[in-house]
Amino acid sequence: SYIVDVYRREAMVQTNPLNLALYISLFPQLIAGPIVRYHDIARELLQRRTTVTDFRDGSVRFCTGLAKKVLIANNMGAVADHVFSLPPENLPAGLAWLGLAAYTLQIYFDFSGYSDMAIGLGRMFGFHFLENFNYPYISRSITEFWRRWHISLSSWFRDYLYIPIGGNRVGLARTYFNLLVVFFLCGLWHGASWVFVVWGLYHGAFLVLEKSPFGRVIRGLPRPAQHVYTILVFMVGWVFFRSPTLSHASGYLGALVNFNAAPYLDAELFAAVNVEFYLALALGIAFSMPVVPAIKARLESRPSTALLRGGVALGLVGWMGAVILYSSAELIGGSHNPFLYFRF
Repeated sequence: SYIVDVYRREAMVQTNPLNLALYISLFPQLIAGPIVRYHDIARELLQRRTTVTDFRDGSVRFCTGLAKKVLIANNMGAVADHVFSLPPENLPAGLAWLGLAAYTLQIYFDFSGYSDMAIGLGRMFGFHFLENFNYPYISRSITEFWRRWHISLSSWFRDYLYIPIGGNRVGLARTYFNLLVVFFLCGLWHGASWVFVVWGLYHGAFLVLEKSPFGRVIRGLPRPAQHVYTILVFMVGWVFFRSPTLSHASGYLGALVNFNAAPYLDAELFAAVNVEFYLALALGIAFSMPVVPAIKARLESRPSTALLRGGVALGLVGWMGAVILYSSAELIGGSHNPFLYFRF
């Protein structure tokens, strides 16, 4: 993005090689995002100031991401990994949907947790990275989903590929083609595998559908029906994203409607589906919705008093301490659970 921004005259050439090296190697977001464009932090590379407020807010954001990863994503991952490792032809529908629901929450809280940690670390050092997620699971269309999911990647493809090849300014047929090209490459960006290519084209096809006249039918549905439609579409898409091969994905899709299969008994799976899993599942469903912003808005609407400010500060310190202690214990005593997006 630096080269393109300079070519487009959206950013000045960086004459200091150390500052350019700092941008390229900016460690908080280097491995898995959010994707930081040069022109978004060019000023902060030269003139950056870290305040107590920045360090406080960054610490809270970092702990939020850590909690997402350790408390929710890892618990969901234990079940999702086990279910997806089973032969799909033996899976009953209920177990297949449980594994898919677990993976749906795992990938969101794993990736958004890493983004929160990266944004928080950057904030502690005086960098203000852009948001990367905005509650994508509350979307009412796949178009809206991609405005909320991995925002830095979708906006990167929009600005550096979709718009330059014509975007939606070149007629309907060419617009549809442009969307499919972008999402084909988006799939390849995640990995040189047919499952990612199909996943990308699958999402591209639904974006084309929503831009077609049929999109008016979707927009005319009641709001709950729009949510159900979107959830089903992206959950089915995750089957391709998680499966090792297309044949496994095909078998797993069949398992989702395999209501005649015998109940599956597995001691390891029963050990993973425990009270801790169901608690993490409940937390995952709740915090997939904008619960925290609603609570924050409610608190800010009240008259500010020293007692209220002190109570909030004390609560944040206690919460951060508990998250760090519990997460440290889990990481020390548990197995290695790398972030999912480290492999992309």
